[in-house]
Amino acid sequence: MTAPRIQPEHLKLVSFNIQAGTTTGNYREYLTRSWRQVLPNNQRVANLDLISELVAEYDMVALQEVDCGSLRSGFVNQAKYLATHGGFPWWTHQANRKVGVIAHAGNGLLSRYTPNRVDQHRLPGAIPGRGALMVQYGHGPTSLWLVVLHLALGRRARIQQLRYIAHLVAGYRNVVVMGDLNTGPDSREVVDFCTRAGLVLPEARPATFPSWNPQRAIDHILHSPGIELIELKALSSELSDHRPIATTIRLPAGLSLQKHAPGDHQQENPEQPGKTD
Repeated sequence: MTAPRIQPEHLKLVSFNIQAGTTTGNYREYLTRSWRQVLPNNQRVANLDLISELVAEYDMVALQEVDCGSLRSGFVNQAKYLATHGGFPWWTHQANRKVGVIAHAGNGLLSRYTPNRVDQHRLPGAIPGRGALMVQYGHGPTSLWLVVLHLALGRRARIQQLRYIAHLVAGYRNVVVMGDLNTGPDSREVVDFCTRAGLVLPEARPATFPSWNPQRAIDHILHSPGIELIELKALSSELSDHRPIATTIRLPAGLSLQKHAPGDHQQENPEQPGKTD
């Protein structure tokens, strides 16, 4: 059974760097609890359960630093786990950086709507292991394109990565970019990206890092001018070293999305396979 297409007026979106399901309470813990980045622990599962409860009210969830199944996660695909426990009928992941069997970091997307296309892009940079998910909802010029990305720590690499993404999305009418950009909204690379991609830099700049005392706005939701952000806020959560950033958007008229068909099983991949650059 194919679910009908509907035209929702609003969508609730959230972007969250989940630090592979671990918490950090201060800078010292990056050293004293560094073992949790390479070894499984019971706290990680409990934390994932709390994250799934936190994001369950949203329509689409962009994830960064999700473990795709390795020793530290107990060989659990964390995107799938969060989709299952959060009640999301569709999910996907992009595995980017693998350290043997110890860690396998990537991006993820949970969705209550079924996309028509998923592309996976490897981002440029001197150190490999960064990527972007590019997901299309709908067909034709009114499609909604959702981009999930996690940028490099170095400015030169971030400039290359954002220019690469700008080239991909510049011709599309309805675009939302969500992720950990590792830089503030007034940085040269973000301002240049919005200009090249034709996106809007929101007036609200909620601080998301570090989660225990947020001072830096490095997690972002950027959008096309035809998409209205009704609100943009950081959620009060210390389930990671980042706080989630959330928004409600108003979609342009005529943009239709496909709800997951009743009775269908949860699925990882859309009908059209994604591509890897």
